[in-house]
Parts: sequence; C-alpha cells; structure tokens
Amino acid sequence: MDSYRLQVENAVAYLAERISEPPEITIILGTGLGSLGESVKPSLIVPYREIPGFPRATVAGHAGNLIFGRLAGRSVAVLQGRFHYYEGYSARELTLPLRVMALLGAGFLVVTNVAGGLNLDFAPGSLMIIRDHLNFIPDNPLRGANIDEWGLRFPDLSTPYDEDLRSLAVRTAARLRLAGVVTGVYGAIAGPSLETPAETRYLRSCGIDAVGMSTTPEVIVARHASMRVLGLSVIANINDPDNFQPVIFEDVVAGSRQALTRLTDLIAGIVVGI
Repeated sequence: MDSYRLQVENAVAYLAERISEPPEITIILGTGLGSLGESVKPSLIVPYREIPGFPRATVAGHAGNLIFGRLAGRSVAVLQGRFHYYEGYSARELTLPLRVMALLGAGFLVVTNVAGGLNLDFAPGSLMIIRDHLNFIPDNPLRGANIDEWGLRFPDLSTPYDEDLRSLAVRTAARLRLAGVVTGVYGAIAGPSLETPAETRYLRSCGIDAVGMSTTPEVIVARHASMRVLGLSVIANINDPDNFQPVIFEDVVAGSRQALTRLTDLIAGIVVGI
C-alpha cells in the first residue's frame, strides 16, 4: 500500500506542477468515445505514458491521453481512454488515474462506457443514464489497507449515482430534445469474453439493463473519495438470448460512434448545469 500511495502522490505532484487550474469535473471516456475529448478547449494534453505510475491503455478505441481544459466554461479533466480488469490490471491499478483526479480537486465524475443492451425495450444507439449497478468484477479497488485521508474504510453505496445529477441529465436530454435517452441498471463483468446466451439470461434475471466490462471500480473509488457520480452508457447493440447474434468488437466500437454527437451534447449540457 505504501508503494501504491507513492505512485499516486508522484502522479499528483507531476500534474499539479503543470496544470493551470484544478479540475472541477473528471470525465472518463469509454471505448470508441475518445473523440468526445475534442469538444474540450485544452490547456494541457499529457499522454498517459508520460505520467509517473499511470497504467497504459492497451485496447483499441482508447487514445491514452489526459486532457485538462474547459468544457462549457467549466474546468475539466478528460481521461481519453480507460483501463480494464481484463487487461491484467488489478482494480486498484486501473482506478489509479481517478484517485489522482480526486486528489487534484475534482469533486464530480462523469463516467461513460459502451455497453450491450439486455433490456429489449432499448435500441442500439440509446443513451442510458445509470441509476444503479451490479458488480461481477472479482476484485475491489478498496481491498487492502485503507488510507484514511482518502476516504472511509466502509464507504456507503446506497446511492452510487447521484440522484440530483441523474435528474439534471434527464432534464438536459429533454431540453435538448435528444431521442433515445433511457435509465437503467448497469452490470459489470470481468471479460474479455462476451456473454453466452445462458449468461445473458442470468444477467437479465438479475435486473440488469445493460452489461459492460468497466465503470464499477471507478465508481467505487469516486464514492470513496466523496465525488458525486453520473454514469452514462451508450447502448451499442441488443443481446436477445432467444435470438442471439455474434457480437464483434469492431461493431461495438462502430455502434458507439453513432451516438457520439448526442452524447457530446448531453455531457456539455450537464456540465453547464452542475
């Protein structure tokens, strides 16, 4: 834990010397959503490889840059690409960047992902506002010794996704007249293998509306750090266990890009309202 703390503190010190102002809001961009970072007016762009202790993004569709700047007049930090348990990282390692953002001063997290829809009322390209989650990733970023200055040993997760931010997202979508905006429960699996029909039936029976391979570790760390969280999923495809079709990763990336403009407009509108 001492080694991990040193990694985090070194990254914080490295970035604090270079940024012009602390970020208010951290935005994590999911698979294929990296171009959303182009809507930010940047003051500093740092490749992950240059930041001490940062993991390396290894998955296609994740650019691997940290962007500081302003979006809709607010100070933001954008993680242009994320890390996953299936890449071989522990939950603690893959959430290190978010821990750094929290210590730099960010009080809000907008976390995005691309997910497979399990709710048959959804359609490809829908934007799902996450109201809750089920975490099947077999690791917890808080496992091990707790650093009390960073958060409570047993953080409360009764409302992991901030109710006021969810309401703001719904109002913003209505104001912008964005079609296909829904709410639902996100399920996180370890990956990288995709779900079988039987696994899809099981996840649906658990009340999961969309499934992916990320987000929950970051939300746990954000809540441990007392950040307020908004989660958004782009529904790339629909998984019907009774009419199961092969899922190709490249198709998932392509599906996410179809929703980029609407997602960008929604996030910009939310940032204004925070």
